Amino acid sequence: MTRPAPSPLLVLVVLVGALAGGREAALLKAHFYRPSCPAAEAVVRDIVLARVAADPAALPARLLRLFFHDCFVRGCDASLLIDSTAGNTAEKDAAPNGSLGGFDVIDTAKAVLEAVCPGVVSCADIVALAARDAISFQFGRDLWDVQLGRRDGVVSSASEVLSDIPSPSDNFTVLEAKFASKGLDVKDLVILSGTYISSQHH
Repeated sequence: MTRPAPSPLLVLVVLVGALAGGREAALLKAHFYRPSCPAAEAVVRDIVLARVAADPAALPARLLRLFFHDCFVRGCDASLLIDSTAGNTAEKDAAPNGSLGGFDVIDTAKAVLEAVCPGVVSCADIVALAARDAISFQFGRDLWDVQLGRRDGVVSSASEVLSDIPSPSDNFTVLEAKFASKGLDVKDLVILSGTYISSQHH
């Protein structure tokens, strides 16, 4: 039996993983929560797979876009999940994020994990795990180990989304500069942009 070829969305995940970058990346490791919350990855996996099974055509792309949009602003720190306040419009409410979905899946996983291991598992790691699990669904196995140990951000600003997230109106020079600021090159730009556009149609 021939295994399905990796989805183009998998390419997006690999490149988005590079966005964590910097000093934080050196501190991340697979199975980070094994000593402190052994059930963490299984809890997220069970919730995500159940939800994806009910919506396999759309939900994997939604969770992947959520991961991408979070990582492209301030790194993969779940700042995209922070709600706006009277004095601050958060990333979640920026125009480029208006079409994002999958927040409810992350909220459900976080609520269950807080009951199992209060205050241990970061939302940032839940978003990363959810993207992996959603894309892995069609293969029936985890496609890669997620590097874990991220801390949740406490700053979230819609203005940073507008300046950082690539826009359909950006010319090549602007796109190149945005990708370079994340440690990505022109080849990454072409692959990531094409795959990202594909994911938006789901």
